Amino acid sequence: MRSVQEGVGRRSDRGEVASPAEDSERGVGDCPLGTVFMSDEGPPAMISLGIAVSVLAVIGIGLLVSRKVDGDSVNFLVAGRSLGLPLVAAGLMGQAVDSNATLGNTDLAGSVGFWAGASLPLGLGLCLLLTGIFFAKPMNRMKLLTLPDFYKIKYGRGVELAASILMIFSFCILLAGNLVAGGYLFERFLGIPYTAGVLLIVAIVLTYNVTGGMFSDAYTALAQTVITVIGSLALLIWVGSTYGIDIPDGMGPFDLGQLSNTSEGAAINWATLIALGIGDIVAIDFMQRIFSARSPEIARRACFASAAGTAVVGIPYALVALATTDIVDPDGGPRLLALLDEHAPAGLAILVLSAVVAASCSTANGAILGTAAVATRNIAGRTERTDTAGRDTLLRDVRITMIPVAAVAIFFAVQVPQTGILLTLAFDLMLAGLIVPFVAAHLPRRVTTAAAVAAMVAGLGVRLLLFVLTPTMYGVPNTVLYLNNSLIGPGFDGWPTFLGFLASLIAFLATHAAGRLRARAATGIPPASVLPPAPVSTPEPVKQPG
Repeated sequence: MRSVQEGVGRRSDRGEVASPAEDSERGVGDCPLGTVFMSDEGPPAMISLGIAVSVLAVIGIGLLVSRKVDGDSVNFLVAGRSLGLPLVAAGLMGQAVDSNATLGNTDLAGSVGFWAGASLPLGLGLCLLLTGIFFAKPMNRMKLLTLPDFYKIKYGRGVELAASILMIFSFCILLAGNLVAGGYLFERFLGIPYTAGVLLIVAIVLTYNVTGGMFSDAYTALAQTVITVIGSLALLIWVGSTYGIDIPDGMGPFDLGQLSNTSEGAAINWATLIALGIGDIVAIDFMQRIFSARSPEIARRACFASAAGTAVVGIPYALVALATTDIVDPDGGPRLLALLDEHAPAGLAILVLSAVVAASCSTANGAILGTAAVATRNIAGRTERTDTAGRDTLLRDVRITMIPVAAVAIFFAVQVPQTGILLTLAFDLMLAGLIVPFVAAHLPRRVTTAAAVAAMVAGLGVRLLLFVLTPTMYGVPNTVLYLNNSLIGPGFDGWPTFLGFLASLIAFLATHAAGRLRARAATGIPPASVLPPAPVSTPEPVKQPG
């Protein structure tokens, strides 16, 4: 059974930055990118300045477009359902390519293998692909404001409330994972304490998100996506030209034992792919961007474009981690940050770190906006209306709710400072509790509220029970909530993801079938299995004219 190195997710003191002479010995000076990105200025000051400039640019864009909200909650939550293909695709990709899929990706790939890390962005890309094929068009046509609105329409207020609570909990975890990345980055490169770094990235996001909502999110995501794509490809080119892409045996993308042999982590890798690829379909941030599209076709095409973009960005990070396993100290904190701090030219470090900050901000603002909207509209029951002064009260209430949402995420980020694991755990719970009722509601046959409730209770119950009984989660020791026992060992890791989903599906089908049998009994219609065969009628011969 695989295990992630102890350095993953652990904060450490800032490492020493290599001198230009040392970089020259490593071959950086011979690399074209190394020549372009090197500077006579001290790397720490230059890196800090570069990160600050990129952050200020994002804030400026967000504040500039915030005027489009114009005091209207529909504009704030779903951009007036007016966004075109580039903005919707960038928004979806910005939510998928977050710091979990960059820092978490490199930590896992460098420690365990390609599929351990790449499963994060590839799983998210799979989710966007499936959403585009099956769900983007019908969900956009419904003109919803939040995803729990769908559960209310299909199953009623009770299911809406339960789904909302689960979504809020999961997205606070997701948001925390991105704050963790910001805390690591600012601690290492700006020299500020980890907790202060977490607070700083929250302050950055709230500065423009509270004013501009989805409009600010969409336009900043477009800029952030450009930075992220360029940064990931530039990093891959630099590593390839400087060190070569030399992947350790058994850890590469074509070493398929990682997907077929449980001793190489196959169960965990598949669990990650399924949790993100299917569980993330019911992500409130993804769906909110689909609701913001100007038309169903734009929503569908945006899903396909962002799925491809997520793979293009995510795969290079996994390859970089594998190619630098002998260079980066596994106990030196997050691998990507150690590589950039101790080995990369300053200019390249600025570009890639700006991309990581952009990824954190993009996902964080979407998660804060979506979670606050669900808490306000679907938990508290606030609706679109105006007060005596003519102000939109839903808009006001969502803005206020953003503050406690961010506070809860800060708590998680400080208590569980891990990245990729938090992302997978969040959508593992969504997979177990919400995906079966969501998919069933899109089928032509009518489904019952009782079946949806049974699916949610059984799936979550089984998944949470197995979570507290399993000593590891996705290869990392379960330090969150574990009850010591002799029944389940580390070899069971990964399987709880499938069993939670299976329990949800079985409970749904059994309850639905039982409901149909009761309905037939109440109307006096016997089950189909005991109905007599229908008589076979012989068609009359057709009379020929004349």
